Amino acid sequence: MVDVQFRFRDDEAVNDPAITVSGFTEQSNATAVRIEPGDDARELLPALDRLALVEVAFPSWTDGRGYSSARILREAGYTGELRATGDLVIDMLHHLRRCGFDAFAPEKPLNPKDAEVAFTRWENVYQATAVDGRQPIWAKRHGA
Repeated sequence: MVDVQFRFRDDEAVNDPAITVSGFTEQSNATAVRIEPGDDARELLPALDRLALVEVAFPSWTDGRGYSSARILREAGYTGELRATGDLVIDMLHHLRRCGFDAFAPEKPLNPKDAEVAFTRWENVYQATAVDGRQPIWAKRHGA
């Protein structure tokens, strides 16, 4: 279990041990999985209904593959806890949240005030997501 610093869910935190994607696909009773860089989140799609937690590892803040994993899962209908773990930095928080992450477990604690600013930094967005329903600025501008 990793220490969650920020969580944006009303349900009880999931404390089940997360197993690897390959381990998950070989079991029938696991409810938590950990996606490492290079793992294909699409392997989890047939079992989204039994997943309570998906942890996505960010071993380096420069490795953005976890963003794609989050979008794949959320766009496929995953509603459980999606937790970003690892080398998270303040500048990532807003973007991680927009991709669907609702829990954050940085390896080094982040300044809570800086994080609050980061989570709410941009009023307008350029891309639509399946997560927050915010209208992109281009759609506002062109009435789409």
